Amino acid sequence: MMLTTSSPLTESTIDEKLLAKLAGLELTTVGELLRYVPRRYIRQGQVSPTERPEPDEWITVIGRVEKAQMIQMRKRYGQFLKVVVSDGQMRYEASFFNARYIKRVLVTGVRVALAGKVKYFQDRIQLSHPDWLVLPDDGMDVHGTSMMSELLADAPEGEEVLTGTADDVEHFGRSIIPIYPATRDVQTWEIWRAVRQVLADTVPAADPLTESQRTARGFITSDEAIRDVHLPESLESIEQAKTRLKFDEALAVQTALAQRRADLGAELSLSCPHVPGGLEDRLLATLPFQLTDGQKTVLGEIGDDLAVEHPMNRLLQGEVGSGKTLVSLLAMLRVVDNGHQCAILAPTEVLAAQHYRTVMTMLGDLARGGELGAADGATRVGLLTGSLGTAAKRQTLLDAVTGESGIVIGTHALLEENVEFFDLGMVVVDEQHRFGVEQRDVLRNKGRDDQRPHFLVMTATPIPRTVAMTTFGDLDTSVMTELPRGRRPITTTVVPMTKPKWVHRVWERAAEEIDAGRQVYVVCTRIGDEESNKKAAKKSAKKKDEPEKEDDTVSVLQQAEMLETGPLADRRIEVLHGRMHPDDKNAVMDAFTRGDVDVLVATTVIEVGVDVPNATTMAIVNAERFGVSQLHQLRGRVGRGQHAGLCLLLTSAHELSSSMERLKAVEASTDGFELAMVDLQQRREGDVLGSLQSGGKSSLSFLSLIEDAEVIADARELSESIVESDRELADHPELADLVRAILLPTRAEYLEKS
Repeated sequence: MMLTTSSPLTESTIDEKLLAKLAGLELTTVGELLRYVPRRYIRQGQVSPTERPEPDEWITVIGRVEKAQMIQMRKRYGQFLKVVVSDGQMRYEASFFNARYIKRVLVTGVRVALAGKVKYFQDRIQLSHPDWLVLPDDGMDVHGTSMMSELLADAPEGEEVLTGTADDVEHFGRSIIPIYPATRDVQTWEIWRAVRQVLADTVPAADPLTESQRTARGFITSDEAIRDVHLPESLESIEQAKTRLKFDEALAVQTALAQRRADLGAELSLSCPHVPGGLEDRLLATLPFQLTDGQKTVLGEIGDDLAVEHPMNRLLQGEVGSGKTLVSLLAMLRVVDNGHQCAILAPTEVLAAQHYRTVMTMLGDLARGGELGAADGATRVGLLTGSLGTAAKRQTLLDAVTGESGIVIGTHALLEENVEFFDLGMVVVDEQHRFGVEQRDVLRNKGRDDQRPHFLVMTATPIPRTVAMTTFGDLDTSVMTELPRGRRPITTTVVPMTKPKWVHRVWERAAEEIDAGRQVYVVCTRIGDEESNKKAAKKSAKKKDEPEKEDDTVSVLQQAEMLETGPLADRRIEVLHGRMHPDDKNAVMDAFTRGDVDVLVATTVIEVGVDVPNATTMAIVNAERFGVSQLHQLRGRVGRGQHAGLCLLLTSAHELSSSMERLKAVEASTDGFELAMVDLQQRREGDVLGSLQSGGKSSLSFLSLIEDAEVIADARELSESIVESDRELADHPELADLVRAILLPTRAEYLEKS
């Protein structure tokens, strides 16, 4: 029976035992198995890479037995077999217990494959009772190797002393051997065996690209690429295969996103043209400054989107302090001028409260609709958070459902079923990466009748172009890099915590700023109230038979106490963290905003949206624990007024470590997009592409967001041209199959919701 990529593996000739092992890797169809690709290749005569494996890493070693001897055990009766295998660059020690039969095969000079978990003893790599397979060698044909297994015919029943088959041994004689991601339960040669069996019985799949499209790009067929990546004849064939499969991955993702954009473009929304003399114009007239060119450009793009009867779906990414909040407020006022409502969804109560304060301050009497002394035509602004009192929450809900509130700002509380709007025309999501797609969709569906609200996603975390094309490919993108006129620069300095004099100078510098009438942030990685959970943690650790891990970072509570009793003893110091009661958090933030607090010691709750122009200095303790983009976000809280900003990165990282390299990059640059690339290079694509692969295994094995900008752009252009005339891919069934194969159902559903 011939197989197709959609065939279940149960229809193949793979034995049931191996089928069960593959199911443990979530490989249940032919297509899933064939897209489970090797992580690397070993060429005959070529030694393995020099990187030493990590402890507990599962590795496959191909080498030659240099030494094999039976060793008497010291603490109990019996012997074990110790085998030293060299791959030409490193030596590996393998230990086998109850090895009376194995010792007859694993003898000096034999070429072997070992697979097991890495341990270290006196800096030597150890594999305890690994799985193993004798391989063919010069002067030893396959028959000779098979005879070795016959020596073990008298092994006790049920003892598996050779895990490979004669077919495995024969194929390990190829010039290039693929090494697959393996586990304790299934070895690389077992995966390769299953792949070979399936390839032999699978009908060549039709290609999603036409011959002319392949020729223009110099591609082999997709089927040839799949076969060459598993059974390569040369290093060149591997590269050709990877090039084609990389494009296939980009094409699948971009096609799904192009379909998503087509769907959104077909939906109906409310046309909101500019209303002369409305709230938008009145706010602009009161601003004590001119908009930047970047703000004007983005407002023009948003205005064009709002004017048509299809929902805007736009990503607004802007440098920290570039004025995104004002742009979003002006856009919302245009929607309010047209008689509709807007909602702002913020990830934390601190940020929601900050947005509320900012909007109320900017609008003044324009935000006091229905109140005595309100401006003519004023609207009302509501705040809805989980900690809001019952009466206040009831009033906000009433104003939303009756249409009295033109703008409602809130946290996840906005997503509750009892929150209804009279006529929701626009949704603004701030720092969208803090929300799941299902949560964002709740607000999409709160529009009136069949009208979808316009959708504006904002982020101050700069997104490299390739990431934007991939993870936000269904959104139009606006970028603001220009800072408002008069914004002062931020100076960043790395401070080694191992140098007490340097640390002492940090607090001296903070005191100098306070004496000059300004304010200081101190950011720590954790709260420090974990003591109450210590007994439970110990109990849990004991159950798991694991040692308790101590966190050697400085906490908020420790740092505040140290400053209060030490270098800043006569200053007004408060703490702020996520476990505080919401009323207490708001009270502390309000006091800091008023200038009644000199030093705010906080966790990353102040990372985004917090705007205190008088705060000029930030000390980030244990800065190596934060990512590049997060550090850039944090330091954006200072230098927002007339005085220059100072950010001090206190770290215990080693001078030559990757963490220090990261901190030095932040010290050297204030360009968020440049730092975003540094962040991406350090994290690699897995974390980013994970947003495309929600909750499932990865089918994206070759595409690189760092290196493949041209590939992604090419795939995007091709997919758009196809989807424009064939939204359902009815005339392109091969492309539809490719999308399904690479973006499995869980991820396709994710893209549909994103």
